[in-house]
Amino acid sequence: MGDDSYGISTDVLLRYASEIKAVAAAGVQVGIVIGGGNIFRGLSGVNKGFDRVRGDQMGMLATVINSLALQSALQSVGVPAAVLTAIGMEPVGERYAKEKAIACMERGMVVIMAGGTGNPFFTTDTGAALRAVETEADILLKGTRVDGVYTADPEKDPAAQKYASLTFDEAYAKNLRIMDLTAFTLCHENRLPVVVFDMNAEGNLLRVVQGDPVGTLIAAGSCNR
Repeated sequence: MGDDSYGISTDVLLRYASEIKAVAAAGVQVGIVIGGGNIFRGLSGVNKGFDRVRGDQMGMLATVINSLALQSALQSVGVPAAVLTAIGMEPVGERYAKEKAIACMERGMVVIMAGGTGNPFFTTDTGAALRAVETEADILLKGTRVDGVYTADPEKDPAAQKYASLTFDEAYAKNLRIMDLTAFTLCHENRLPVVVFDMNAEGNLLRVVQGDPVGTLIAAGSCNR
């Protein structure tokens, strides 16, 4: 969305594509899950008279629109990309399957997994955690507009302090809202480390992948990068 109030910013889209291209060029297999809040949020739809299930379905479609936009942006900069959808939407995108996603990544393609989990009442965070566990990812990177996890909301509390690293248990004990609880528990139980970082800082994505101390690392045990 960028600085716009709605929709897709071409400048942001191409910047993200460039960031992802640098990571893919380094030989890293990349799977992506995108939200759809720039177009439609399921929960906000409830307040506008939509049934929750219908609202969440509309939100899933919004993630597909964003995924197709990112696929086009990646292809325009020379990065092969596939969109796999959680619900049948051929020819918009192929139906998601773990084996298909892994095969595409092994062929050097960026795989964009759209449509959330395919079910209402689950957030995109949960969709990202589920897909990361299914495709046997080494790490889940949560790109946000802040540069990590803080003791309080840094946009509201200037005294908030950033955590360099946390264990899942520490995050639970401190009641830190890093991801929704379902997604967080899925990562914890499967010992999938998470890095929360600022996606809008140029070069950050590659630095995270290279192991630089960017953002906040959340892991099951000791948090050494």
